[in-house]
Amino acid sequence: MDEKKVRELYAKASLMDVFNNLHSSKNGLSDEEAAKRLKKYGLNTIKKAATESEWRTFFKNFTSMMAILLWISGLIAIVSGTIELGIAIWLVNIINGLFSFWQEKAAKRATDALNNMLPTYVEVIRSGKKKQVDSKNLVPGDVFVLQAGNSIPADARILSASSMQVDQSALNGESVPESKTTKYDPGEGEYAESNLVYSGTTVGAGNARAIAFATGMNTEFGRIASLTQKQEKTSSPLTAELNRLTKQISIIAITIGVIFFIAAIFFVKYPLAKAFIFALGMIVAFIPEGLLPTVTLSLAQGVKRMAKKHALVKELNSVETLGETTVICSDKTGTLTQNQMTIHYLWTPAGEYQVTGNGYVNNGKVEFNKQQLWYEENPDLHKLVQIAALDNDTTVEPNKNGGKPKILGTPTEASLIVMAQKAGFDKQKVVVKYPRLRELPFDSERKRMSTIHRWNDTQDIIFTKGAYSDTIKQCDRIQVNGQVRKMTQADLIRTKKANADYASRGLRSMALAYRIIDQDTDINKIDIAHAEQHLIFVGLATMSDPPRPEIYDAVKRCHQAKIRIIMVTGDSKLTAKSVAVKIGITSDKARVISGTELNQMSDEELRQVLQGEVIFARVAPEQKYRIVKNCQANGEIVASTGDGVNDAPALKQADIGIAMGMTGTDVAKDAANMILTDDNFASIVAAIEEGRAVYSNIRKFLTYILTSNVPEAIPSVLFLFSAGLIPLPMTIMQILTVDLGTDMLPALGLGAEAADPDTMKEPPRKRSEHLLNKHVMIKAICWYGLISSLISTAAYFFVNYQNGWPQTVLAASGPVYMRATTMVLGAIVFTQIANVLNCRTNKTSVFKKGLFSNKNIWYGIIFEICLFFILTITPGIQQVFNTTTLAASDWLFLFLLPIPLVLLEEARKWLMYHKKNN
Repeated sequence: MDEKKVRELYAKASLMDVFNNLHSSKNGLSDEEAAKRLKKYGLNTIKKAATESEWRTFFKNFTSMMAILLWISGLIAIVSGTIELGIAIWLVNIINGLFSFWQEKAAKRATDALNNMLPTYVEVIRSGKKKQVDSKNLVPGDVFVLQAGNSIPADARILSASSMQVDQSALNGESVPESKTTKYDPGEGEYAESNLVYSGTTVGAGNARAIAFATGMNTEFGRIASLTQKQEKTSSPLTAELNRLTKQISIIAITIGVIFFIAAIFFVKYPLAKAFIFALGMIVAFIPEGLLPTVTLSLAQGVKRMAKKHALVKELNSVETLGETTVICSDKTGTLTQNQMTIHYLWTPAGEYQVTGNGYVNNGKVEFNKQQLWYEENPDLHKLVQIAALDNDTTVEPNKNGGKPKILGTPTEASLIVMAQKAGFDKQKVVVKYPRLRELPFDSERKRMSTIHRWNDTQDIIFTKGAYSDTIKQCDRIQVNGQVRKMTQADLIRTKKANADYASRGLRSMALAYRIIDQDTDINKIDIAHAEQHLIFVGLATMSDPPRPEIYDAVKRCHQAKIRIIMVTGDSKLTAKSVAVKIGITSDKARVISGTELNQMSDEELRQVLQGEVIFARVAPEQKYRIVKNCQANGEIVASTGDGVNDAPALKQADIGIAMGMTGTDVAKDAANMILTDDNFASIVAAIEEGRAVYSNIRKFLTYILTSNVPEAIPSVLFLFSAGLIPLPMTIMQILTVDLGTDMLPALGLGAEAADPDTMKEPPRKRSEHLLNKHVMIKAICWYGLISSLISTAAYFFVNYQNGWPQTVLAASGPVYMRATTMVLGAIVFTQIANVLNCRTNKTSVFKKGLFSNKNIWYGIIFEICLFFILTITPGIQQVFNTTTLAASDWLFLFLLPIPLVLLEEARKWLMYHKKNN
C-alpha cells in the first residue's frame, strides 16, 4: 500500500481500529509477542547503503584513465631500455594511489565520528508495565511514552497527549513546531497530521503516549533513506575533465612520437629499431607524469584548508566540483537561519517596542523610541511580559561552554522567555508571588494556551497566549496605557492591521491577553471555553527565526561569483520570501511556488521557471529532488544544502551535497559529499573559493608542464629537420630529468597555491571550458614556451660560438658538446623557475600575492637547483645525463635568468588586466 495511504489510514482510524489492526492494546505487547515481531520486522534501525569494499576502493585509485596512461608510459620506458625511468613512473603512480586512498579513508573516519543515529532508549509499555528498552528493539504495536526532549523512535499514532509540540524540521523543513493531539486534523503540508508522530523528529514540549505502526526502514525516515540509497552515484566533473585531458595528452604524445619516428628515419637515416626507441622516449617525455600527483595534492590541500574553515569533504574530487557550482539549492531553517526563534517587536495599542539581540541568549534589550525600557516602567509592557513569561512551560538552560543554550520546550516559548529576560523580568522570583494553579494546555483546534495563577487574596488571573486570529475573537476588552476598557470596532481594525503588517514582513504574531476572576470560582471545574472568554487584549509579540549574521556577506559573495541561490523550504510562502528578500537571495519580484503548485507543473515548465528568480515553499522531499534534477537538466552544476532526512534525496542527486554536521541527521550526512561542522552557510562560500582554486591550480600546473615541453621538443626538431647537421642539443635522459626531476616539486607546489584575490569575482567556469584550452596552449607554447625555447637554444649556440662556431662545425661530442647540452638543460631549469613564479597568478601581480607566500614552491626551486648542481658535478652521473661542470660565469648567467622573465610577465599582466580594469 502507498505510504501516504498507510499514514492516512492510521490517522483517520478510531483507536479501537488501530489497536485491532496492530493486534495490540493500550497495555502494549507482551515481551514474547515483541520478540516474535522483532524477528518478523527486524531491528528498528536505518540500514546503511551498501558501500564499496575496501579492496575496490583501494584499486579504484590506481585505475583512472590518467593512472592507466602512466602504467603504459612506464611499460614503454622499460621496453625502450630505460628500466629505471619505467620503475620511477610506476612509483609515482603507486605513491599517488596510496595517498588518495589514505586521504579518503581519513575523511570517512571523520564523517563516521559525526554521525548521530536514532535515540538509544525508549520507555515502552509491555504487558501494562513501563520498561526501558533499546530503541532498536521497538516493534510495530509497541505502546511507548514521549516527553519533552525525546527523539521519536518510530512512526506512531498518538493515544494521549498533553501540550504536545513536535519539532519536525528534520523531516519537513518547518521551523515552527507542530501541535499534536489525539484528534485528527490533516494540517497544511507534508507530515502535518495532528495525531501522528514520525521517527527522527523531536518532542519540543508536553508529553504523550503513542503506538508504533512503522519501524526501521518502513518509517518515513527510512523510506527517504531508501530513496537516497537507490540513487546511482555520478562521476564528478573533474573526473570527466581529467579523462578528457588524458585522451588529449595521449593523442598529442602519440602524434609527436609518430612524427619523430618518421623524421628520424627519413631525415637522420636512423635504423628502424633506433628510430622506434627515440620516438618512444619522446612519447614518454610528453606525458606529464606529475599531473596525477599534482591533482591529488591540490585536492588534498583544498580538503585541508576547507577543514580549517569547518567544511569536511568526504571525497577529494568533491573539492573541485564545488568550484564549478552555478546554483545552490538551500534549505532555510538552520542553514540560512539560526534555527533560534527570536522576538523582534512587541506591539500594544499605545505603541511598538523593539527587542534587540538574536537567539536564545539574553544579548539585547527592549527599547521604546530607541531608549531602553524595563518592563516595570510601562503598565502595558509589564502585563505583556508577565503573560509571556508565566503562561509558559519552557525553560532555557545556558550552555556552560558558550555554545547554543539547551531548550526544554518549544522554540516559540523559548523566545518569549528570553524576551522577558531582556525586559528585566525574573521569572523565578515572580512565580513565587503569582503561583500557577492550573494549566489549560495548547491544542491545535483552539490554538491557545492558558494558565491560571493566584493574583491576590481575593482574585485569580487567567493568562492566555495564542494565534492572533484565534485569540482576538475571545477578547471583548482592551488595555491601553494601563486602563482597561471595552474593545471598539476601531480597536479591532487597528489590531488586525498591526498583525497583517507584521505578517507581510514574514513575522509570526502571538496575541497575549488576560482575565481576572474571583476566587469564588472553582478553577478545577472551570472549562476551557468558559475560562477563555471575555479576555482583555494586551498586545502582540512578533517573532521569526533570524538569519545567520554572516549570511549577508556570504550571499553577496555568491552574487559576485555569479552563483544563484534557490531557497527550497518546508516553511510558508510568506516566511520564505521574507527571509530570501531580507538576506538578499532574491528581489521582491521573485516568484514563490508552493509544493502544491509544483506538483501541477511539468518538468519543462519547471526548467523554465528555474532560469529566473524563484523560491520554493511547502515542498516535500521528492520535490526537492526534482528541483535539483531539473536544475541539472538546465546545465547547472548544483550544490544542495540541508540537514534533515527530507534533504537526503536532493543531497545525493546534487553534484555536491552539503549536510549540516551539528544539526544534520545521519541520513543527510551519508548522502552528502561535504559536511559543514559548524552548520554555517558562509563556510560553503569559502569552500567554493577553495574549489575554484583547485581547478585553477591544476590549470596552472598544466601551463607550467606544457611550457617545459616546448624547449624540450625544439632541440629534437632542430636535430631531426637539419638531418643531423645540428647535433642533438638535449638528450632524452636530460628531457626526462626535467619531467620527472626538476619540474616535479615546483609543480606540486603549484597544487598548494592559495586562491587568487579575484577568484570569487569571476563567474563559474562553463562546462564547455576544458582544462586544456586555447588560452592555456597559447600561454604555454606561444609565450612562456617560446621564450624558454629561444633562451635554451641560444645557450646551446652561444657555447658553440665561444668555441669557434660558425667557423667550425657544431660539436657533436667531447667537452664542448657536454657543456652546450648542460647549458641547454640549465637554461630550461632556470627559465622554469621564472615560469613557476609566473604561473602562480593569472591576473594579479605575484608580488601583490606575496613572492614568498607559497613555501612549497620555494622548496621545489631549491630542490631543482640542487639536483641540477649534483648532475653537473658528480662523476658517473655526468656520463648518464651527458652533463659537465659549469664555469662560474655560466652559473651567474643561469641565476640571473629568471629575473627579467618574471619582470616581463609582470609587465604583461599589468598591461592586459590592470590597465584594462582602470
